[in-house]
Amino acid sequence: MEPIPEDWQRGVVIVAHPDDIEYGCAAAVARWTAQGKDVRYVLATSGEAGIDGLAPDECRRLREDEERRSAAVVGVSEVEFLGHPDGRLRADLALRASLAAAIRRHRPEFVATMNFRETWAPGYLNSADHRALGISVLDAVSDAANAWIFPELTESPWAGVRWVAVNVMVGATHAVDVTETVASAVASLTEHRRYLEALSATPVAEQAANQIEMATAPKDGFPAQRAVAFELYCY
Repeated sequence: MEPIPEDWQRGVVIVAHPDDIEYGCAAAVARWTAQGKDVRYVLATSGEAGIDGLAPDECRRLREDEERRSAAVVGVSEVEFLGHPDGRLRADLALRASLAAAIRRHRPEFVATMNFRETWAPGYLNSADHRALGISVLDAVSDAANAWIFPELTESPWAGVRWVAVNVMVGATHAVDVTETVASAVASLTEHRRYLEALSATPVAEQAANQIEMATAPKDGFPAQRAVAFELYCY
C-alpha cells in the first residue's frame, strides 16, 4: 500500500453529513493542516434528519455548529453547507452541478470524499446518502473542469484537481500515517456531543475514542502505527 500524495497545497473534503469526516478521515486532515495545507470542508446536507425527536430546523443549526467546532479542532476554518435534504440525496444532475460549483469555488488540487460502495464491509450496508454523494463527487470533479456540461454555473471552470481520495475500509490502495494526530481526531469527533449522546448512552469521549481506534487501525502493507486508508483516483 502506497502513501497518499502530499505534494499539494489546497484540498477539499466533500461528504454528505456533519460527522462523516470525523468518523473517517479527520486524523488525516489534522496531519495535512499541520503541514500548512489549506483544507476546506463541503457538506451536501446539514444532517437535519439525524437526531430523533429534534425538529429539522433546530437540528440543522445544532449540527452545523458542531461541525464548525469539530473542523476547527483539526485546523479547518472554512466549512460550506450546500443545503441538500438530509436522507434524500440522489446521484443526479442537480447534485453533480452543486458539487461541481463548489469545486470551482474552492479550486482544490486534492479532493477527499467518502465510500460510495453498497457496503462498508461484507454485511454492513452503506447509507443511501453516502452512496449518492461519493460517486457524484467523482463525476463532479470532471464536470467542474468542463464549461459545457453545466453552462448555467457562474463559477469559472476548474481543471486543477489532480487526485480524488475515497476514504474506505475495504479496497484501499493508499494510506496516510496519522500516528501523531489520533488525539486530534478524537477531540474533533467529541465536538459532535449532542449527536453522539442521541446515538448511545456510552459516554461521548468513549464513543469517539472507540470510533477513531477503528478508523485509524494499522493497515496491512503500510508502515505506520496508525493510518487512514483511501482508494485513490488520478485525474
